Amino acid sequence: MKKKDIIEAVYQQIGFSKRETAKLVETTFDIIKASLQKGESVKISSFGGFLVWNKKERVVKIPKTDTFVTIPARKV
Repeated sequence: MKKKDIIEAVYQQIGFSKRETAKLVETTFDIIKASLQKGESVKISSFGGFLVWNKKERVVKIPKTDTFVTIPARKV
């Protein structure tokens, strides 16, 4: 499901204008993103949770060239 599908589904159920519905969905996603960027976890009852964690640096082999590459540490 894409964001436009979510907007359409909310539009069909709530009856706001398309513009208001799009702003509502965008604002919701912006709030979730901002919380995650601050390092907070987001839990939505009866749906699920989102959190950011740190992945360590690792070395992987590229099979096509048989070379090793280091993937830097990152947040996911």
